[in-house]
Amino acid sequence: MNLIKRDLNHNWHPCMQMKDFETFPPLSIKSAEGSYLTLTNGQKLIDANSSWWCKSLGHGHPKLKSALLKQAEQFEHVMFGNTTNETIIALSEKLAELSPNLNKVFYASEGSCAVEIALKMSLHANYLQGQSHRTKFMALKNGYHGETCLALSASDLGLYRKAYESILQPVSFIDHIPYVLSTEDPLWEDCSTHWPKIEEHLNQHSKTLSAIILEPIVQGAGNMKIYSKDFLIRLRQWTTENHIHLIADEIMTGFGRTGYALACEHATIEPDFICLGKGLTAGWLPMSAVLTSQNIYDIFYDDYATHKAFLHSHTHSGNALAAAIALECFKITEEENIYASVQKNSEYLYKNMQQVAEKTRLLQNVRYIGFIAAADLMIEVPRAGYEIYKNAIPLGAFLRPLGNTIYWLPPLNTSLSTLDELTDITIRAIQKTCL
Repeated sequence: MNLIKRDLNHNWHPCMQMKDFETFPPLSIKSAEGSYLTLTNGQKLIDANSSWWCKSLGHGHPKLKSALLKQAEQFEHVMFGNTTNETIIALSEKLAELSPNLNKVFYASEGSCAVEIALKMSLHANYLQGQSHRTKFMALKNGYHGETCLALSASDLGLYRKAYESILQPVSFIDHIPYVLSTEDPLWEDCSTHWPKIEEHLNQHSKTLSAIILEPIVQGAGNMKIYSKDFLIRLRQWTTENHIHLIADEIMTGFGRTGYALACEHATIEPDFICLGKGLTAGWLPMSAVLTSQNIYDIFYDDYATHKAFLHSHTHSGNALAAAIALECFKITEEENIYASVQKNSEYLYKNMQQVAEKTRLLQNVRYIGFIAAADLMIEVPRAGYEIYKNAIPLGAFLRPLGNTIYWLPPLNTSLSTLDELTDITIRAIQKTCL
């Protein structure tokens, strides 16, 4: 029995309509290195989406492999509830350096779990402080935060949430978001024309909100839309004045994707909670974390009999193997000047996407920030993005458009020659599909 048939006999793939595999089977991966995947037939593909945005340092980085093996020689996992170790302490010390006042770290596995934790912490903290009327959450229209129930409640993409509406919490969504195409857009620095309507909506909910959650600067699954840093500044000010927590979902944007360690740095703001994942271990092992302040931590700190403890747990919380890799990711990022490289090559990525738009004449709204570039197809061909994905495979790229949004989100250390190769493939795949 061949590999694909064996796969389809049992595997239910995530975020897929399985019937599509009848006509375009799953890709059979043999190996991966740097920015490339190698199929079992020997073909190489550029990993243009960093394997769901997590392979920030590419595949098979030798230093990450060494860190994994070194930790495995000591121990692979011990429950974190009643124990500690040098690796997890060192990692938490590094994470505490990311934001001036967020020095407490709570670990989980997947990003959705981190979001769930931050939302629960906010709600629980208000409850313990006698603010039991603060039970609501607010998020951004077009945002996405994951698939667990609270995370999905705060997500505004109907394709993901429609079937589960009956069990989701009611969440209010902020509209009139000041989107930009780049940091050169005037709205980036000043969104005062949008703010009055936003503030009016915010004020209607100011007495019942526990927290507002958002993806800072870039909405990932919401077609890689970029919004004004001034909006983020104003929102932070409003939440502070109204004693409402701000949760920054940095799961996709964190660790250099937008050119800084955190996307919040664009607006020089500090939220009450930061959710991290994906790039935390450069996609080697599942690990996520929530950063918060001493003030939040102290609300839960008391004698056990007071029942104030935050009793949320994950079996693999603080996993030593993942922690060792995450710690090494910090070292590699510093040694290879990843953030500076992203800032330097950001415009190159944009110009290449602009070249795709000019040569195909089928893209609009070309936008970019850091090592993200995206544009929208101007055609009505059914599932055009999916067809482009299929046509890009034999040409040598693993593109995975978001609907009709073409985007690149390659590993942060991808070479310029590989970006040129990706540009050519994207042009040919669009032309083959649409012309």
